[in-house]
Amino acid sequence: MAVAIGQKAPDFTLKNTANEDVSLSDFAGEKNVVLVFFPNAFSPVCTDQLSALDANAARYMADEAQIIGISVDGRWSQAAFAQSLGLTDTILLSDFEPKGATAKAYGTYLDFGFSGRATFIIDKQGIVRGVELTDNPGQAPDEERYFDALAACNV
Repeated sequence: MAVAIGQKAPDFTLKNTANEDVSLSDFAGEKNVVLVFFPNAFSPVCTDQLSALDANAARYMADEAQIIGISVDGRWSQAAFAQSLGLTDTILLSDFEPKGATAKAYGTYLDFGFSGRATFIIDKQGIVRGVELTDNPGQAPDEERYFDALAACNV
């Protein structure tokens, strides 16, 4: 079962594309987090979703939010994916080893060996304020709902 609104978001530490550790707790007290689980780097829907998120970077910054994308792809794939999309403000993290541990903690890991498509809006205190899950990994959630949840974070 996925982490629910009102719950404390599970902390994690994963490698970014530069092989540096990034933890959810790094943003505590500083930024809200838009935590986006996506199935596979370079897949068409993931490419469209992450491109759209990055295109709205100014809106996320206005809401004091950091976008973090997580998939079970290795960090080398994540780095190539970020470079191919020209991502500048979105942090991509690898949930490769142990495979899917963070996706499992959030209840998004699928038995197919990758994460389902899900987004968690987490406030500066680490509380989940919004959850967007899709039953079909081939369908991206409505991004406008992220902004609705972020507005509640900054009240």
